[in-house]
Amino acid sequence: MLTCKEFLAELSEYLDDAVGTEVRQKLELHVSACPNCWVLVNTTQKTLKVYKGCEPQDVPADVRDRLMEALQRKMAAEQKS
Repeated sequence: MLTCKEFLAELSEYLDDAVGTEVRQKLELHVSACPNCWVLVNTTQKTLKVYKGCEPQDVPADVRDRLMEALQRKMAAEQKS
């Protein structure tokens, strides 16, 4: 059976229904036996369902500007490392 780490590596593809039948069966076997991963999948599926039902919202200019500045600082700091 898969480990949780192996399951998490495939989670995005699993949720997007982008895995083959054999991989899907292994992932579903793991989820059925692992309560932690089951909660993760269940919660993520519900979150995606809510998100997909939402209308896009404009981000206020001041918030967008602060976010972009924070991202630029973060990227600059990582490049120095």
